[in-house]
Amino acid sequence: MINNNKYDVIIIGGSYAGFSAAMALGRSLRKVLIIDSGKPCNQQTPYSHNFITHDGKKPSDINAKAKKQVLKYPTVSFLEDKVSKVLKKESDFEINTQKGETFTSRKILFTTGLKDIFPKINGFAECWGISILHCPYCHGYEVKNEKTGIIANGAMGFEFTKMVSNWTKDLTVFTNGETSLTKEQSTILEKKNITIVETQIDYFQHNEGKLMSIIFKDGTKTAVKALYAKPPFEQHSLLPQELGCEITEQGLIKVDAFQKTTIAGIYAAGDNSTFVRSLALAVSSGSVAGALINKELIEEDFV
Repeated sequence: MINNNKYDVIIIGGSYAGFSAAMALGRSLRKVLIIDSGKPCNQQTPYSHNFITHDGKKPSDINAKAKKQVLKYPTVSFLEDKVSKVLKKESDFEINTQKGETFTSRKILFTTGLKDIFPKINGFAECWGISILHCPYCHGYEVKNEKTGIIANGAMGFEFTKMVSNWTKDLTVFTNGETSLTKEQSTILEKKNITIVETQIDYFQHNEGKLMSIIFKDGTKTAVKALYAKPPFEQHSLLPQELGCEITEQGLIKVDAFQKTTIAGIYAAGDNSTFVRSLALAVSSGSVAGALINKELIEEDFV
């Protein structure tokens, strides 16, 4: 139950980084409000891996347990809503939501994540997080030694292929058009028995998100068990940019080692500010942000 509208910290975006920060702040006796719209980027992913004590669990189950544990701290509240505007005042921030609520806070933490921009290929979105994967550390073990593809090209494609080859030797690179791999890169891949296919992809044949075949525009097809891809992304929320937070060349919110953005009083944690997208690392960065926000509040009050 939200008693009044003034908080020490408002966390915009719940999920793993947000709940982790909220726990650190709740245990520091801080009055915290988490505002989340309930649309995590991994909502389609069936199982989470490479997160110690939670390996193989459903992301939604981990999230629900985290929320339950965090809300046991009496100074932490949760609101299902979406923040529409944040205004910087003299000594605090004013937060407005889509449902018409208004709150003030001394500090802001953005844990708003990223939004993947999928290629316009039928079946890609349906398979994303299930059999079209972004990270071999998160999902590679489950498809080890299987017939695997990579949608990639150029220098990034070469490096990504090199990494994925650790999990399977039955590997094909699909450039989805003319290759931009160098002659040297192509020769290295061929020596490793990694096939390069330049034919354009028409659609992905799948069964409830589980890949069956890649269908090409020339009418041919090839069966694959799993496919890796690194689609471009954008910030899930534009509010940090609107407040003046610097964005890196990679499209991430620029933060220091303490998760501080370039604007005083504003922090960011989780996928929105790191090039390594991992549940475990999101939790870690949220914990760091919570502790350092509390320290900053102590420093301001201890005068």
